[in-house]
Amino acid sequence: MKSWIPGMVLSLVLAAVSVILSINAPKILGQATTEIYAGVTKGYAQMKTGMHVTSLPINFDKIIHILVIVGILYGLSSIFSVVQQVVMTRISQQVVYQLRKDFKAKMQRVPVSYYDTHSNGDIMSRAINDMDNIAGTLQQSLIQIVTSVLTFFGVLYIMLTISWKLTLIALVSVPLSLIVVGLIAPRSQKLFGKQQASLGLLNNHVEENYAGHTVVRTFNHEQEAIEGFEEQNSNYYKAAWKAQFFSTLIYPLMNFIKNLDYLLVAVVGTIQVAGGQITLGNVQALLQYTNQLSQPITQIANLTNTIQATIASAERIFDVLDEPEMLDSKQKLDNKPAGDVKIEFNDVAFSYDENPLIKDFDLQAPTNHMIAIVGPTGAGKTTIINLLERFYDVTGGSIYLDGRETRNMSRQTVRQHFAMVLQDTWLFTGTIFDNIKYGKENATDDEVYAASREARADSFIRQLPDGYQTILDESASNISQGQRQLLTIARAFVADPEILILDEATSSVDTRTETLIQTAMNKLQRNRTSFVVAHRLSTIRNAEKIIVMNHGQIVETGDHDGLIAKHGFYADLYNSQFMGNQI
Repeated sequence: MKSWIPGMVLSLVLAAVSVILSINAPKILGQATTEIYAGVTKGYAQMKTGMHVTSLPINFDKIIHILVIVGILYGLSSIFSVVQQVVMTRISQQVVYQLRKDFKAKMQRVPVSYYDTHSNGDIMSRAINDMDNIAGTLQQSLIQIVTSVLTFFGVLYIMLTISWKLTLIALVSVPLSLIVVGLIAPRSQKLFGKQQASLGLLNNHVEENYAGHTVVRTFNHEQEAIEGFEEQNSNYYKAAWKAQFFSTLIYPLMNFIKNLDYLLVAVVGTIQVAGGQITLGNVQALLQYTNQLSQPITQIANLTNTIQATIASAERIFDVLDEPEMLDSKQKLDNKPAGDVKIEFNDVAFSYDENPLIKDFDLQAPTNHMIAIVGPTGAGKTTIINLLERFYDVTGGSIYLDGRETRNMSRQTVRQHFAMVLQDTWLFTGTIFDNIKYGKENATDDEVYAASREARADSFIRQLPDGYQTILDESASNISQGQRQLLTIARAFVADPEILILDEATSSVDTRTETLIQTAMNKLQRNRTSFVVAHRLSTIRNAEKIIVMNHGQIVETGDHDGLIAKHGFYADLYNSQFMGNQI
């Protein structure tokens, strides 16, 4: 917040002036009460002496003068308070605006492993709910703490100038208030932390179920989804109920202490007025100040709960901001002559944890060749793609792109050479045109249309009511799976990459659409080096090189006919699919 220190100082000064003006008003107002009391007393004394009194000798001019001064003080106090609130509101919103930008930027720099280990709902809860908590605290609570402290000490000073004895009686409430806050606040902080964590889990559950509502309904798991929601909702309810219960305890307890304090000052003050030790107006002022003295303590006590919740939210946000980042510094590793090899894996080793997944991995991908990667689930196919794109860095060995060690290049530079078409399509809410253009920000309209034609997507797009300006809704559910895949292929055509990564995506579409997609993908691969993660082995029969992986290692290499002739691991995989199709 250091950039906003001048504004915060101004806000604090305005708040201080507002407090000083308001706390002086009751003492001045007490003079009016004293004046009225003196006039009434004098009048009754005159009556007792036998004087004819038509009206009590009260100096109303002086009283009006006092009331005008008090009105001016309260008016100026309100003006300063409003200006201070405007300044602080602007600062708080700017701070949270910047914090959200920092959070978003950080999410771009954390490793891919962070997304693999944290749910979307929890991340969303941090970015939205926790940010809102901080905004509310900065806007209201921060200045309120300062004004409460100023009010407490200002009121205490004025009370001492009126009567130190009654002030000491009023201060009985302070240690009692501190005990209440000290017992409740620490417990409340822990409970608010649990509340925010439970909210993140609840958000994740809701997002997951709504995203997969079709699957949930298809398999008749509505009841299980409801029960899962009930469990998460119940956990949140319990955490929130306990947090709010302890936070609301403070107000009635502080109110009881305040009333007790008020009663003591009223009784003792009345006795002193009767004994002529203090004026009635000063007792009235002290009673007002007694309320004001307990008010900042009550406010601070209530604010402690808000602050505890905000601390819990801030910790969750700064947990993300303090996460280790995906280093993108260029290293100075040895390069090698490129030759005709586009991509080369040299003795590569990698592991997600302490268990090695890939070891002693060697692979050469010649320029403009198709490399198919096949193998059973868990063989390491996706990991190879992650290493190519530098989503993860190798733990041993090297990967070369045109002879350059990829760690000598920034991640952005490496990824400029690639385009991906994955089995799980990702399209954002927006027009079809913008989704295709996403592959190349500076693409012209003609390039977008040409890419659509190359991808066999142009005809179905133009048949839509709004054509290329058709708005895709969330998850692009208003077009078919095959059409979504054709759009991702068009996006890759626009990008015009040197290297393609293809995750075969024809398993969930009809035969005609599969033919369209396969034709588009074959055309996309022309004159490009491509890596194809193959699930249907029949689709990669034309690959120049097929890499067969198992348990993170290459077990066979060759073309389709050669591998079939070996009657090895690949032949077993291929025949098992063929036999399955026959059945």
